[in-house]
Amino acid sequence: MSEEKKLQIYDFIIQIQSIAKIGLKYSKDPYAIENYKKIEQLSLHLLENIQDVNFERNNYFKRDIYPTPNISVRTCIFNDIGQVLLVKEKLDGGYSLPGGWCDFYDSPSVAAIRECEEEAGAIVKIKRLVGVLNRTPFKNKISVPEYVIIFEAELLKPLKGHDHEISEVHFFDVNKLPNFSNKVSGPEMKKIIKSAQKGDVIYD
Repeated sequence: MSEEKKLQIYDFIIQIQSIAKIGLKYSKDPYAIENYKKIEQLSLHLLENIQDVNFERNNYFKRDIYPTPNISVRTCIFNDIGQVLLVKEKLDGGYSLPGGWCDFYDSPSVAAIRECEEEAGAIVKIKRLVGVLNRTPFKNKISVPEYVIIFEAELLKPLKGHDHEISEVHFFDVNKLPNFSNKVSGPEMKKIIKSAQKGDVIYD
């Protein structure tokens, strides 16, 4: 089976899983609840088959809550000559904008500021919201649905030490960007950087 077909099937299963969880959360009909439980179990078995994982442990799909996408942040930081700050991932040697998951109870801007400092050693001030993107269309592998909140920030101090998962931090000309990490995608990063540079707002 091609990766494209597998991704399409995965998306269908996630939608079925979401319908089952919503039904279990709100239905009062015992017969309907029993059917939703069966649908949930079937969808888990399907996910196990296409992902080769075991869902006996606690994980995203077993949470007894209304199913929603995960939320992450990314931040564009430009220097005085319009170059953008990127971090190099040790894992695969590719680059990305500084960012990561939002922690519980953090506001998006607080999460963005923290990730900039941890990943890039950058002390920043948030200038504006660039937008919100559904990352799923940009992903080339099966993963949990995710929305990314994008900010533009101003660098307040010289860069200091960066995270152990990052090997290098550099400013790049927006027309000469390096290879991007497998954690992100080139089209996604380029769209974000271009929009931030132009002062545009992006969504969807």
